[in-house]
Amino acid sequence: MGSDANKMKGGGTGFPPPQTALCANGCGFSGTAATMGLCASCFRELRLKERQAALAKAAVEQLALYSRLQPDSPPPSKSAPVVTAEQSRRQAAPPPPTRCDACKKKVRVMGFECRCGRTFCGTHRYPEKHDCTFDFKAQGRDAIAKANPLVKADKIQRF
Repeated sequence: MGSDANKMKGGGTGFPPPQTALCANGCGFSGTAATMGLCASCFRELRLKERQAALAKAAVEQLALYSRLQPDSPPPSKSAPVVTAEQSRRQAAPPPPTRCDACKKKVRVMGFECRCGRTFCGTHRYPEKHDCTFDFKAQGRDAIAKANPLVKADKIQRF
């Protein structure tokens, strides 16, 4: 009785088995309707070509927009790389110091940067060890003044 019910439902899943046919490109593998009759590799190649075409179209539109905005200047050349603001900031930043300012010992990655702006090794990282010029007391006073504003009451009560 159970076998008759399974035969009527089509294998117990309720879905008909997928119809497979050869790839539309003729590569010899089977394709499905979900992939437009193509096999997996041909479908992937088709999607890649579509993405490349879309990127090329966007680049052409951007170039046309650029030429409309600035008709006097020549369009950017393909040989010269376009530098963004973030890349220029990275290039303009000097490399971090690799030696301690007090003893000239190599610090590499573990260098400690003091508030005075210099880099030190583990031994000279404390302000008392390297004769720091930063005014910690003034910074503390400013922080306390900002955190605790002065509150004064009026001398005369207003009605």
